[in-house]
Amino acid sequence: MSRQVVNKPLNLLYIVRRFGPVGGMERYVWELAREMAEMGHKVSVLCEAIHADLPPSGVTCIELGSLRPKPRWLAHLRFSHRVSQWVAAHPESTRIIHSHERTAVHHATTFHGPPFASVRDKPLWKRCSPRIYANLWLEHREVCGRQVEAVIPNSSMIGSALNHYYPCIGSRMTAPIAPGVGKIPVRAAHTPDMDGGIIGFVGKEWQRKGLDLAVAIVKKLREKRPNLQFVVAGPKPADIEHLFTGWNDGYQLLGETDSTPLYAGFDLLLHPARQEPYGMVIAEARAAAVPVLVSDACGIAPELEAEAVLPMSAGIDSWTAACMTLLKSQREPEIRSWRAVAEEQVRCYRQLTPATD
Repeated sequence: MSRQVVNKPLNLLYIVRRFGPVGGMERYVWELAREMAEMGHKVSVLCEAIHADLPPSGVTCIELGSLRPKPRWLAHLRFSHRVSQWVAAHPESTRIIHSHERTAVHHATTFHGPPFASVRDKPLWKRCSPRIYANLWLEHREVCGRQVEAVIPNSSMIGSALNHYYPCIGSRMTAPIAPGVGKIPVRAAHTPDMDGGIIGFVGKEWQRKGLDLAVAIVKKLREKRPNLQFVVAGPKPADIEHLFTGWNDGYQLLGETDSTPLYAGFDLLLHPARQEPYGMVIAEARAAAVPVLVSDACGIAPELEAEAVLPMSAGIDSWTAACMTLLKSQREPEIRSWRAVAEEQVRCYRQLTPATD
């Protein structure tokens, strides 16, 4: 495709199954669509259903109807078929189709998580199922389809994995476009008491995000800081209560809740994830001026200062020592706005858009 006039408004169609701020990927699409509309571009969203009271101003929503969510591979396939039918029935030569799902008609696709193709690294007996074959086919089509011109990872970690599993991507791979952060209450500058402080953990998928390790780290820290508090948001309390066997106090299990107002009350966010494609909670904590300590398995890790990142191989003593240092530190808010995300995305689109009159 030839490049379009730089200042000419774009004609954009976003594809996402659930349109609304109901998850990390979904919020990405929600905020990006809103920003694009505010910047004067024509924005439409093709989805199963809207998961909000009202769509953002200036955004046209087309609902295709909800599908049975499981099995997921079949839901992906059925949604893709509906999307292809709709696009074929509503052709527009100037439209850029940007998908965040497993579709077959997009010009650009954004990857928010690790490639499913990593299943190839497992033993053969774990790969022999219709579900595996279907997901591999859907993902290959998503990144290697003939019409695909841009594959956009949301972190360098995801980009490296995509290049590894799909050499066919070639020049279609773009630089990562990381998520933005909305308005978050900022932590007041202070130094916690030497025997206390508040450490936060935020993440629903607690096993992957390393809550068990975080509990061990905080337990060790409490030997030196007996009044240290540990606040956990995301997992159901009943699912993680066993991790706190032997604790009499010093922790709160909040369950699934809005984490936005919580960060300002933390003195440190602890996120020793075993696998984290990006780490939105880390970006949100930094926007709230909260120090963070994370593992090198987080996609956001290359953006952080050295003292905020430890390798997963680090021992418990290294984690506790780093926490002790960071609990004394002060930070300024570091915010990546959604407008910055939209501007980066526009630069990508300008390379794909056909010239129009």
